Amino acid sequence: MLTHSSLTPARSQRSGGTALLVLAGVLWGTGGLAGSLLAASADLEPAAVAAYRLLTGGALITAYAVATGRLRSLPRTRRTATRIATSGALLALFQAAYFAAVQATSVGLAALTTMVAVPVLVTTGSAVLDRRLPTPRATASILIAVGGLALLLDSPATSTANLTTGTALSLLAAAGFATLTLTHRTELPAQDRTATTGLGFLTGGVLLLPVGLTTGMALTPRPDTLAALAFLAAFPTAIAYTTYFAGLHRTTPTAGVIAVLLEPVTATALSVLLRHDPLTALQSLGAALVLTSIALQQTSPRADDSQVDG
Repeated sequence: MLTHSSLTPARSQRSGGTALLVLAGVLWGTGGLAGSLLAASADLEPAAVAAYRLLTGGALITAYAVATGRLRSLPRTRRTATRIATSGALLALFQAAYFAAVQATSVGLAALTTMVAVPVLVTTGSAVLDRRLPTPRATASILIAVGGLALLLDSPATSTANLTTGTALSLLAAAGFATLTLTHRTELPAQDRTATTGLGFLTGGVLLLPVGLTTGMALTPRPDTLAALAFLAAFPTAIAYTTYFAGLHRTTPTAGVIAVLLEPVTATALSVLLRHDPLTALQSLGAALVLTSIALQQTSPRADDSQVDG
């Protein structure tokens, strides 16, 4: 039987993990603006922006791992190499499929399909791996999130010819991210999360290089271009993903949906504040529904505490 004293450290750990997921989601919300600024200033295609994001973000994380001695202590084992290769492949798949979906349809429709699919896939995958059905609270939160995202993103119509292709690519992107989340639900023994994340990003960036180079990756060293690249590499990539994976380790994969849902809310808020885009009543309702879904993601402390890894 769990006592109050035994639950307190687990509750504290869960709260800390939730805070990290919130931070990751907010930082991810700045990625679209930074990526669009980089693409506009350097005239880059989406695949090239994705390659730059993974390579520069991975370089920052790996440099930190080297400076702190984390990389030196990383086990040189097959399991380590497999984790890094798998992470890199899934990151490359997610980025490439998502930006291809954007080209086939639109930013709004690709984002809507991907962000609706990710929570559903993560919740379903967790239920299969844990061999138990999702709780009514989790199911309700997903349904509310679907409705909220549809209103928040206000997806524009697209041609029927591209709709099937774009939807398939968005679902492929969602599957890549959901699988990445589920594979990071536990850490391998004696492995450092930061070092494996950095090397995984570099691997993903290298995998995207052929596509990026085909579309063109030349950069003019202008202040605005370098600033956009530096921001994209640091905040929505290096810091966001390291805090996301750290938060997953302290909570559960299902709780990681918090970060996914906060991304469009943050992006919408930035568009209103910085670009002075109008915020409709339906979008306001959508944001409220998404925040309600996030609140519902926080299940009872007793249920969650028994699932948190030490």
